[in-house]
Amino acid sequence: MTLSRALACSLFLVLAACGGSGPGSGPSTLPPEPTYSVNSVVFYDENGNGALDGTEAVRLQQVDVVVGAVSAKSGAGGQAVVAGVKAGAQTVAIRTESLPPYFVPTVPLPVQVPQAGGEVRLSVRLPIGDNLPNVYLAFGDSLTVGEGSSDGNGYRIKLQSRLIGSLGRAQVIDGGKSGSDSRVGAARIPGKTGLAHQPAYSLILYGTNDWNDCQSSPPANCFTIDSLQTIVDEVKARQSIPVLATLPPVNPAVNPGRNVWHDQMNELIKALARSEGAILADVNAAFKAKGSLPALFSGDPNGVHPNDAGYDVMADAFFKAITGARSPSASSRRSLPLFLAAPARF
Repeated sequence: MTLSRALACSLFLVLAACGGSGPGSGPSTLPPEPTYSVNSVVFYDENGNGALDGTEAVRLQQVDVVVGAVSAKSGAGGQAVVAGVKAGAQTVAIRTESLPPYFVPTVPLPVQVPQAGGEVRLSVRLPIGDNLPNVYLAFGDSLTVGEGSSDGNGYRIKLQSRLIGSLGRAQVIDGGKSGSDSRVGAARIPGKTGLAHQPAYSLILYGTNDWNDCQSSPPANCFTIDSLQTIVDEVKARQSIPVLATLPPVNPAVNPGRNVWHDQMNELIKALARSEGAILADVNAAFKAKGSLPALFSGDPNGVHPNDAGYDVMADAFFKAITGARSPSASSRRSLPLFLAAPARF
């Protein structure tokens, strides 16, 4: 063998030993670290004992469940499958901002990955005192009673069906009184047609009839906001959750000028909801988003009462307000009502 050939063979051996390239060789790589899925369920812990009892049927959807650096949203039945989790000791938590308003998550739970079986049960609670879980009081005037709808139930049964379909359980109670204005509502909210039902949620839709006495005055000079303030204060004092609705428009084909007054009053209602930490159901905006307002109303001469399509819009507005993720401002401590800002009994 010549000297040059011997040197070439030696260089090849050195390159091969050091991981260099040569015939049939390639860069060395480590196998990827295995990952696993973590199964969990998000449920409403009605009695606050931290356990999923057989009587607790409510599950929450569209809630962010976080394990380490990865997350997934809960779906039907509150189930969340978080994929891509590394092996070892991990914690499973709920991202608070993804919860509907007022729901409070419990502490993160430990899990050993891969799971041996079963699911991590993540409980959430509502600060409603001795009120009845999953009971919703629909409180207002003839728009709450359901005048103009084909079955006489207005938005109530439609909302109840949506809540049951999403959460698993709901009862919407009729607390409406036709022809009443907000002053009447403020007087009757504590009684047998109001908070005596012990509702977890109070859905407040009052002010449409106030126009009859206040149409010639600016909305700020009307009694509506003072009355709504009284209602909201009473609801909070009884540890029910206030859901404050804006006034729907009237049929512009019947009374085109009245909606200007409604729009101005609704700005005051939205400000009240913000200041009191109430959930806002923007019924007015939901109606306007449909485009053709006359198509949403029955044939009553005042143009006030919706038809079935209009009550569908109202049900959707309340449903989205109750079940949708809280806004960043609603997640802050400053915006919480007094009974949430202080320690509460669940």
